[in-house]
Amino acid sequence: MSHLPNTLNSFWLWKEVYAKLGISNPAYKYWKNTPNLKLNNKYVFVQKQTLPKKHEYVEEILTDLSGYLPIKYASDQLHVSEHLFVSQKMKLHTEFEYKFVEDVKFVNIKKFFREYGIQVKKNSIIQLAKMKDLEISADATFYNLKNDYGLVVYD
Repeated sequence: MSHLPNTLNSFWLWKEVYAKLGISNPAYKYWKNTPNLKLNNKYVFVQKQTLPKKHEYVEEILTDLSGYLPIKYASDQLHVSEHLFVSQKMKLHTEFEYKFVEDVKFVNIKKFFREYGIQVKKNSIIQLAKMKDLEISADATFYNLKNDYGLVVYD
């Protein structure tokens, strides 16, 4: 399985952590033993099981994001308009599973990749688009999706 859908397997959404703890937003910057990850310079995540001892208890009630990605980051990585994950009028919208955490919408990329048998290497480029807009080269792998959509993995 690709690294893409596994990006957040070991992270918590920081916005949810600080909301549940009732602490200030930038507190994670002062936690030296709590690695963090930023996606799109918009979303901050802190690594699981690295919260300071006095805050460890909150991990039991946080939302597991394994296989999920924020829709903005997912759309950037799949080179597709964010509109695909936002508008129910888009034909592929219902093919994805969604989750809201603290007003951030996440899409289950892992489930989607698994259902379509999509395999992606770490440094591959992925393009999800209508069939007529895809460029398929000799070193690419093509996946035919529903409703005139396809996905190409460029190695």
